[in-house]
Amino acid sequence: MLIALINGFVLALGLILPLGMQNGFVLTQGAFHKRWVSTLPTVITAGLCDTFLIGLAVLGVSATALHVTVIRYSLGLVGIIFLVYLGIVTWRKKPQDSSTATSTAWSAKKQIGFTLSVSLLNPHALIDTLAVIGGSAVAYTHLVDRLMFGLACVSVSWFWFFMLATVGHFFAQVAMKNTSYRILDRVSAVMMWASAIYLGIVIYRFHG
Repeated sequence: MLIALINGFVLALGLILPLGMQNGFVLTQGAFHKRWVSTLPTVITAGLCDTFLIGLAVLGVSATALHVTVIRYSLGLVGIIFLVYLGIVTWRKKPQDSSTATSTAWSAKKQIGFTLSVSLLNPHALIDTLAVIGGSAVAYTHLVDRLMFGLACVSVSWFWFFMLATVGHFFAQVAMKNTSYRILDRVSAVMMWASAIYLGIVIYRFHG
């Protein structure tokens, strides 16, 4: 049981550490909102999505859809178009005064919708959870060990999302100036475009 917990913790940490689209969005929402609690829709939605996907993987739900070329490429294309579009919109956003920047922060509804899309419609995330985590969970034949493995993975995700939102919020409160928001927008846009390119590479090279 202890080995399963440690394995799940280490594996989940390795998968979640890279600052991809999902992590980047949580971080920037923490920075843009004046009140930390306003980022909870993003954090909770991201956590629930990861819990759902990890649960499917640990319980042995097949990732057959990822092996169907048409489905895989369709999901990838939707994700790439979405990321490129959001990158363009973010890059073109007009700079805000530091006193009014939070007025343009995303609403709870918009946060939830976008977080759902980057969490559940991202083939890279599906590969990480269903294929990598699911494949590792198969090594545990006892249900208790498998559940402990999944619990460790889920715990890492929730802790990481709360930490990202907190770090982003703290950074914004301490250091953000007028130009800093402009820079953050540009960095977010570039990150979205980089994620789109990386997503295309992942989908192209994935062979199950």
